[in-house]
Amino acid sequence: MRIAQVAPLAESVPPKLYGGTERVVSWLTEELVEQGHDVTLFATADSETSAELVRAVPQGLRLAGIRDHTASLLVMLEEVRRRASSFDVIHFHVDLLQFPSFRDSSTRCLTTLHGRLDLPDFHPVYRAFPEMPLVSISNDQRLPLPNANWLATIQHGLPQGPAPKNKQKRDYLAFLGRVAPEKRPDRAIDIAKRTGIPLKIAAKVDPTDQDYFDHVIRPQLDHPLIEFIGEIGDHEKRDFLGNAIALLFPIDWPEPFGLVMIEAMREGTPTIAWRRGSVPEVMDEGVTGFIVETIEEAVTAVHMSITLDRTAVRQRFEQRFTSTKMASNYVAEYERLSKPSPRMFPNHRPPEYGLSTPVGPLTAATNPSAGASLASIYRSVS
Repeated sequence: MRIAQVAPLAESVPPKLYGGTERVVSWLTEELVEQGHDVTLFATADSETSAELVRAVPQGLRLAGIRDHTASLLVMLEEVRRRASSFDVIHFHVDLLQFPSFRDSSTRCLTTLHGRLDLPDFHPVYRAFPEMPLVSISNDQRLPLPNANWLATIQHGLPQGPAPKNKQKRDYLAFLGRVAPEKRPDRAIDIAKRTGIPLKIAAKVDPTDQDYFDHVIRPQLDHPLIEFIGEIGDHEKRDFLGNAIALLFPIDWPEPFGLVMIEAMREGTPTIAWRRGSVPEVMDEGVTGFIVETIEEAVTAVHMSITLDRTAVRQRFEQRFTSTKMASNYVAEYERLSKPSPRMFPNHRPPEYGLSTPVGPLTAATNPSAGASLASIYRSVS
Protein backbone atom coordinates (compact mmCIF):
# COMPACT_ATOMS: atom_id res chain seq x y z
CA MET A 1 0.00 0.00 0.00
CA ARG A 2 0.99 3.64 -0.47
CA ILE A 3 0.85 5.06 3.04
CA ALA A 4 1.49 8.58 4.36
CA GLN A 5 2.48 9.00 8.00
CA VAL A 6 1.99 12.56 9.26
CA ALA A 7 3.96 13.20 12.45
CA PRO A 8 3.90 16.02 14.99
CA LEU A 9 6.70 18.58 14.65
CA ALA A 10 7.59 18.98 18.31
CA GLU A 11 10.39 16.43 17.97
CA SER A 12 12.27 14.64 15.24
CA VAL A 13 11.21 11.11 14.24
CA PRO A 14 12.56 9.37 16.25
CA PRO A 15 13.11 12.04 18.91
CA LYS A 16 16.58 12.93 20.13
CA LEU A 17 15.43 12.78 23.75
CA TYR A 18 11.83 12.84 25.05
CA GLY A 19 8.91 12.37 22.67
CA GLY A 20 6.46 9.52 22.93
CA THR A 21 4.28 10.16 19.88
CA GLU A 22 7.22 10.74 17.54
CA ARG A 23 8.85 7.57 18.81
CA VAL A 24 5.72 5.53 18.06
CA VAL A 25 5.48 7.07 14.59
CA SER A 26 9.08 6.04 13.93
CA TRP A 27 8.51 2.44 15.05
CA LEU A 28 5.34 2.17 12.98
CA THR A 29 6.93 3.71 9.89
CA GLU A 30 10.00 1.50 9.96
CA GLU A 31 7.94 -1.64 10.48
CA LEU A 32 5.61 -0.76 7.59
CA VAL A 33 8.62 -0.28 5.30
CA GLU A 34 10.01 -3.61 6.51
CA GLN A 35 6.71 -5.26 5.60
CA GLY A 36 7.04 -3.98 2.02
CA HIS A 37 4.74 -0.94 2.00
CA ASP A 38 5.53 2.30 0.17
CA VAL A 39 5.65 4.81 3.04
CA THR A 40 6.09 8.57 3.00
CA LEU A 41 6.83 10.30 6.31
CA PHE A 42 5.95 13.98 6.81
CA ALA A 43 8.15 15.14 9.68
CA THR A 44 11.08 17.34 10.67
CA ALA A 45 14.15 17.53 8.44
CA ASP A 46 16.38 16.05 11.17
CA SER A 47 14.27 12.87 11.27
CA GLU A 48 15.85 9.54 10.33
CA THR A 49 13.80 7.01 8.39
CA SER A 50 13.95 4.36 5.71
CA ALA A 51 10.71 5.80 4.27
CA GLU A 52 10.58 8.74 1.88
CA LEU A 53 10.97 11.82 4.09
CA VAL A 54 9.10 15.04 3.34
CA ARG A 55 10.83 17.72 5.40
CA ALA A 56 8.35 20.11 7.02
CA VAL A 57 10.68 22.15 9.27
CA PRO A 58 14.46 22.12 9.76
CA GLN A 59 14.40 20.49 13.22
CA GLY A 60 12.17 19.50 16.11
CA LEU A 61 10.36 22.63 17.25
CA ARG A 62 10.69 22.02 21.00
CA LEU A 63 14.47 21.88 20.98
CA ALA A 64 14.48 24.81 18.52
CA GLY A 65 12.69 26.90 21.14
CA ILE A 66 9.43 27.33 19.18
CA ARG A 67 6.48 26.97 21.51
CA ASP A 68 3.47 27.48 19.22
CA HIS A 69 3.57 24.83 16.50
CA THR A 70 0.28 25.65 14.79
CA ALA A 71 1.67 27.63 11.85
CA SER A 72 4.26 24.98 10.98
CA LEU A 73 1.68 22.21 11.24
CA LEU A 74 -0.72 24.02 8.91
CA VAL A 75 2.01 24.47 6.30
CA MET A 76 2.86 20.76 6.52
CA LEU A 77 -0.81 19.77 6.22
CA GLU A 78 -1.13 21.83 3.05
CA GLU A 79 1.77 19.84 1.57
CA VAL A 80 0.05 16.60 2.59
CA ARG A 81 -3.14 17.82 0.91
CA ARG A 82 -1.24 18.71 -2.26
CA ARG A 83 0.16 15.17 -2.46
CA ALA A 84 -2.95 13.37 -1.19
CA SER A 85 -3.76 11.64 -4.48
CA SER A 86 -0.43 9.78 -4.25
CA PHE A 87 -1.56 7.74 -1.23
CA ASP A 88 -3.99 4.94 -0.54
CA VAL A 89 -4.13 5.91 3.14
CA ILE A 90 -3.12 9.03 5.05
CA HIS A 91 -2.43 8.37 8.72
CA PHE A 92 -2.41 11.48 10.93
CA HIS A 93 -0.78 11.74 14.36
CA VAL A 94 -1.43 15.48 14.85
CA ASP A 95 -4.83 15.42 16.53
CA LEU A 96 -7.37 17.62 14.73
CA LEU A 97 -5.99 20.46 12.60
CA GLN A 98 -6.36 18.32 9.46
CA PHE A 99 -10.11 17.79 9.82
CA PRO A 100 -11.36 20.74 7.71
CA SER A 101 -8.90 20.20 4.84
CA PHE A 102 -9.37 16.43 4.60
CA ARG A 103 -13.09 16.14 5.27
CA ASP A 104 -13.82 15.17 1.67
CA SER A 105 -11.09 12.49 1.85
CA SER A 106 -12.21 10.98 5.14
CA THR A 107 -12.62 7.51 3.64
CA ARG A 108 -8.86 7.43 2.97
CA CYS A 109 -7.73 9.00 6.25
CA LEU A 110 -7.45 7.97 9.86
CA THR A 111 -6.21 9.81 12.91
CA THR A 112 -4.59 8.20 15.92
CA LEU A 113 -5.29 10.28 19.00
CA HIS A 114 -2.29 10.16 21.31
CA GLY A 115 -3.36 12.57 24.05
CA ARG A 116 -5.81 12.82 26.91
CA LEU A 117 -9.46 13.29 25.95
CA ASP A 118 -11.13 14.06 29.25
CA LEU A 119 -10.78 17.84 28.87
CA PRO A 120 -13.90 19.23 27.15
CA ASP A 121 -12.18 22.16 25.39
CA PHE A 122 -11.78 20.38 22.06
CA HIS A 123 -14.83 18.11 22.09
CA PRO A 124 -16.80 20.39 19.71
CA VAL A 125 -14.49 19.59 16.80
CA TYR A 126 -15.31 15.87 17.00
CA ARG A 127 -19.01 16.74 16.82
CA ALA A 128 -18.39 19.08 13.89
CA PHE A 129 -16.40 16.50 11.88
CA PRO A 130 -18.04 13.17 12.74
CA GLU A 131 -16.99 11.50 9.49
CA MET A 132 -13.28 11.51 10.38
CA PRO A 133 -12.21 7.96 11.43
CA LEU A 134 -10.36 7.83 14.74
CA VAL A 135 -8.07 5.29 16.40
CA SER A 136 -7.62 5.20 20.17
CA ILE A 137 -4.55 3.84 21.92
CA SER A 138 -6.53 2.42 24.83
CA ASN A 139 -10.19 1.81 25.56
CA ASP A 140 -10.02 4.04 28.62
CA GLN A 141 -8.89 6.95 26.44
CA ARG A 142 -12.22 6.78 24.59
CA LEU A 143 -14.50 7.16 27.59
CA PRO A 144 -15.08 10.94 27.37
CA LEU A 145 -16.21 10.66 23.70
CA PRO A 146 -18.16 7.40 23.39
CA ASN A 147 -20.03 8.54 20.26
CA ALA A 148 -17.03 9.55 18.15
CA ASN A 149 -16.33 7.72 14.90
CA TRP A 150 -13.98 5.11 16.38
CA LEU A 151 -12.41 2.75 13.90
CA ALA A 152 -10.36 0.67 16.36
CA THR A 153 -8.25 0.65 19.50
CA ILE A 154 -4.63 -0.17 18.66
CA GLN A 155 -2.11 -0.35 21.47
CA HIS A 156 1.43 0.85 20.96
CA GLY A 157 4.29 -1.51 20.17
CA LEU A 158 8.05 -1.14 19.98
CA PRO A 159 10.90 -3.02 18.33
CA GLN A 160 11.59 -6.30 20.05
CA GLY A 161 15.35 -5.95 20.10
CA PRO A 162 17.67 -8.42 21.81
CA ALA A 163 16.63 -10.13 25.01
CA PRO A 164 17.79 -8.30 28.15
CA LYS A 165 21.23 -9.11 29.43
CA ASN A 166 21.69 -10.79 32.76
CA LYS A 167 22.11 -7.74 34.93
CA GLN A 168 24.53 -7.94 37.84
CA LYS A 169 23.04 -5.04 39.77
CA ARG A 170 19.42 -4.15 40.31
CA ASP A 171 19.77 -1.76 43.20
CA TYR A 172 17.52 1.22 42.44
CA LEU A 173 14.02 2.24 41.49
CA ALA A 174 13.46 4.10 38.21
CA PHE A 175 11.24 7.02 37.23
CA LEU A 176 11.26 7.89 33.52
CA GLY A 177 9.28 10.54 31.64
CA ARG A 178 8.30 14.09 32.52
CA VAL A 179 8.52 15.97 35.78
CA ALA A 180 4.91 17.11 35.94
CA PRO A 181 2.14 17.17 38.57
CA GLU A 182 0.11 14.51 36.73
CA LYS A 183 3.14 12.18 36.58
CA ARG A 184 3.67 12.49 40.37
CA PRO A 185 7.44 12.08 40.76
CA ASP A 186 6.84 13.29 44.32
CA ARG A 187 5.10 9.98 44.99
CA ALA A 188 8.11 8.13 43.56
CA ILE A 189 10.39 10.05 45.94
CA ASP A 190 8.16 9.18 48.89
CA ILE A 191 8.22 5.48 47.94
CA ALA A 192 12.02 5.49 47.73
CA LYS A 193 12.35 7.11 51.14
CA ARG A 194 9.94 4.64 52.75
CA THR A 195 11.64 1.59 51.23
CA GLY A 196 15.17 2.87 51.72
CA ILE A 197 15.95 2.05 48.07
CA PRO A 198 17.65 4.66 45.83
CA LEU A 199 15.54 6.34 43.15
CA LYS A 200 16.92 7.57 39.82
CA ILE A 201 14.78 10.13 38.01
CA ALA A 202 15.41 10.39 34.25
CA ALA A 203 12.99 13.05 33.10
CA LYS A 204 12.58 16.32 31.27
CA VAL A 205 11.08 19.51 32.70
CA ASP A 206 8.79 21.42 30.35
CA PRO A 207 8.52 25.21 30.81
CA THR A 208 4.91 24.76 31.90
CA ASP A 209 6.07 22.46 34.70
CA GLN A 210 9.04 24.51 35.86
CA ASP A 211 7.20 25.92 38.87
CA TYR A 212 6.21 22.42 40.04
CA PHE A 213 9.82 21.27 39.65
CA ASP A 214 11.25 24.28 41.49
CA HIS A 215 8.85 24.20 44.43
CA VAL A 216 7.95 20.51 44.85
CA ILE A 217 10.72 18.37 43.39
CA ARG A 218 13.96 20.35 43.53
CA PRO A 219 13.86 20.78 47.36
CA GLN A 220 13.86 16.97 47.70
CA LEU A 221 16.80 16.27 45.40
CA ASP A 222 19.39 16.75 48.14
CA HIS A 223 18.20 13.54 49.85
CA PRO A 224 20.94 10.85 49.63
CA LEU A 225 18.52 8.32 48.07
CA ILE A 226 17.36 10.60 45.24
CA GLU A 227 19.33 11.17 42.03
CA PHE A 228 18.04 13.45 39.26
CA ILE A 229 19.56 12.51 35.89
CA GLY A 230 17.52 14.67 33.50
CA GLU A 231 16.50 13.73 29.95
CA ILE A 232 17.96 10.60 28.39
CA GLY A 233 17.75 9.21 24.87
CA ASP A 234 16.85 5.79 23.51
CA HIS A 235 20.44 4.57 23.62
CA GLU A 236 20.46 5.09 27.41
CA LYS A 237 16.96 3.89 28.24
CA ARG A 238 17.51 0.17 27.94
CA ASP A 239 20.25 0.03 30.55
CA PHE A 240 18.46 2.57 32.75
CA LEU A 241 15.30 0.46 32.86
CA GLY A 242 16.97 -2.95 32.69
CA ASN A 243 19.18 -2.30 35.70
CA ALA A 244 16.28 -1.16 37.89
CA ILE A 245 14.48 -3.22 40.50
CA ALA A 246 11.21 -1.76 39.20
CA LEU A 247 9.80 1.17 37.27
CA LEU A 248 7.63 3.50 39.33
CA PHE A 249 4.65 4.86 37.39
CA PRO A 250 2.74 6.78 40.10
CA ILE A 251 0.47 8.76 37.78
CA ASP A 252 -2.43 10.95 38.88
CA TRP A 253 -4.24 11.47 35.58
CA PRO A 254 -6.09 9.40 32.93
CA GLU A 255 -2.98 8.19 31.09
CA PRO A 256 -3.94 7.40 27.46
CA PHE A 257 -1.35 4.63 27.19
CA GLY A 258 1.92 4.96 29.11
CA LEU A 259 4.67 3.98 26.70
CA VAL A 260 7.27 3.69 29.43
CA MET A 261 5.44 0.68 30.89
CA ILE A 262 6.09 -1.42 27.79
CA GLU A 263 9.62 -0.04 27.48
CA ALA A 264 10.29 -1.43 30.95
CA MET A 265 8.50 -4.65 30.04
CA ARG A 266 10.86 -5.13 27.09
CA GLU A 267 13.78 -5.12 29.56
CA GLY A 268 12.05 -7.62 31.82
CA THR A 269 11.57 -4.92 34.46
CA PRO A 270 8.30 -4.92 36.41
CA THR A 271 6.23 -1.77 36.86
CA ILE A 272 4.48 -0.47 39.95
CA ALA A 273 1.67 1.78 38.71
CA TRP A 274 -1.36 3.61 40.03
CA ARG A 275 -4.76 2.41 38.83
CA ARG A 276 -5.46 5.27 36.45
CA GLY A 277 -6.24 5.52 32.76
CA SER A 278 -4.88 2.72 30.59
CA VAL A 279 -2.81 1.04 33.32
CA PRO A 280 -5.13 -1.99 33.84
CA GLU A 281 -5.21 -2.56 30.06
CA VAL A 282 -1.44 -2.50 29.64
CA MET A 283 -0.27 -4.33 32.75
CA ASP A 284 -0.88 -7.94 33.71
CA GLU A 285 -1.25 -7.88 37.47
CA GLY A 286 1.26 -10.13 39.23
CA VAL A 287 3.10 -10.90 35.98
CA THR A 288 4.46 -7.62 34.62
CA GLY A 289 4.09 -5.73 37.87
CA PHE A 290 1.56 -4.49 40.40
CA ILE A 291 -1.29 -1.98 40.27
CA VAL A 292 -1.70 0.08 43.43
CA GLU A 293 -3.79 2.92 44.82
CA THR A 294 -1.79 4.14 47.82
CA ILE A 295 1.80 4.80 48.85
CA GLU A 296 1.55 1.95 51.36
CA GLU A 297 0.49 -0.49 48.66
CA ALA A 298 3.33 0.73 46.45
CA VAL A 299 5.89 0.13 49.20
CA THR A 300 4.64 -3.45 49.58
CA ALA A 301 4.69 -3.88 45.80
CA VAL A 302 8.34 -2.82 45.61
CA HIS A 303 9.32 -5.74 47.83
CA MET A 304 7.01 -8.11 45.95
CA SER A 305 8.41 -7.07 42.58
CA ILE A 306 11.76 -8.59 43.47
CA THR A 307 10.11 -12.02 43.37
CA LEU A 308 8.67 -11.64 39.85
CA ASP A 309 10.12 -13.68 36.99
CA ARG A 310 11.79 -11.13 34.71
CA THR A 311 11.82 -13.61 31.84
CA ALA A 312 8.03 -13.82 32.09
CA VAL A 313 7.83 -10.02 32.00
CA ARG A 314 9.81 -10.00 28.74
CA GLN A 315 7.70 -12.82 27.28
CA ARG A 316 4.50 -10.90 27.93
CA PHE A 317 5.98 -7.94 26.06
CA GLU A 318 6.79 -10.19 23.08
CA GLN A 319 3.23 -11.50 23.07
CA ARG A 320 1.47 -8.16 23.26
CA PHE A 321 3.51 -5.07 22.50
CA THR A 322 5.92 -5.44 19.58
CA SER A 323 6.02 -2.96 16.69
CA THR A 324 5.31 -5.88 14.35
CA LYS A 325 1.99 -6.51 16.09
CA MET A 326 1.15 -2.80 16.13
CA ALA A 327 1.89 -2.39 12.40
CA SER A 328 -0.13 -5.48 11.49
CA ASN A 329 -3.11 -4.08 13.40
CA TYR A 330 -2.84 -0.78 11.55
CA VAL A 331 -2.52 -2.49 8.16
CA ALA A 332 -5.76 -4.33 8.86
CA GLU A 333 -7.47 -0.96 9.40
CA TYR A 334 -5.82 0.55 6.30
CA GLU A 335 -7.20 -2.33 4.25
CA ARG A 336 -10.63 -1.88 5.77
CA LEU A 337 -10.51 1.81 4.83
CA SER A 338 -9.78 0.84 1.24
CA LYS A 339 -13.08 -1.07 1.19
CA PRO A 340 -15.38 1.36 3.00
CA SER A 341 -18.92 0.52 4.00
CA PRO A 342 -21.73 2.79 5.27
CA ARG A 343 -21.30 1.24 8.72
CA MET A 344 -17.71 2.49 8.88
CA PHE A 345 -18.68 6.05 7.96
CA PRO A 346 -22.17 6.53 9.37
CA ASN A 347 -21.80 10.31 9.51
CA HIS A 348 -20.08 10.92 6.18
CA ARG A 349 -21.60 13.79 4.23
CA PRO A 350 -20.44 16.55 1.89
CA PRO A 351 -19.32 19.63 3.83
CA GLU A 352 -22.02 21.86 2.37
CA TYR A 353 -24.59 20.09 4.57
CA GLY A 354 -23.27 22.12 7.50
CA LEU A 355 -21.83 21.28 10.88
CA SER A 356 -24.95 20.63 12.92
CA THR A 357 -25.38 16.89 12.32
CA PRO A 358 -25.02 15.10 15.69
CA VAL A 359 -22.30 12.55 16.24
CA GLY A 360 -23.40 9.08 15.22
CA PRO A 361 -23.04 5.74 17.03
CA LEU A 362 -19.90 3.72 17.53
CA THR A 363 -18.67 2.01 14.39
CA ALA A 364 -16.28 -0.91 14.21
CA ALA A 365 -15.24 -0.77 17.87
CA THR A 366 -17.36 -2.35 20.58
CA ASN A 367 -15.74 -0.75 23.62
CA PRO A 368 -16.50 2.73 25.05
CA SER A 369 -14.60 5.46 23.25
CA ALA A 370 -13.12 9.00 23.27
CA GLY A 371 -11.27 11.82 21.30
CA ALA A 372 -8.17 14.05 21.85
CA SER A 373 -6.81 17.44 22.73
CA LEU A 374 -4.75 19.98 20.83
CA ALA A 375 -2.36 19.86 23.78
CA SER A 376 -0.44 16.95 22.27
CA ILE A 377 0.42 19.11 19.28
CA TYR A 378 2.54 21.20 21.61
CA ARG A 379 4.06 18.34 23.55
CA SER A 380 3.89 14.58 23.29
CA VAL A 381 2.11 12.88 26.15
CA SER A 382 3.44 9.46 27.07
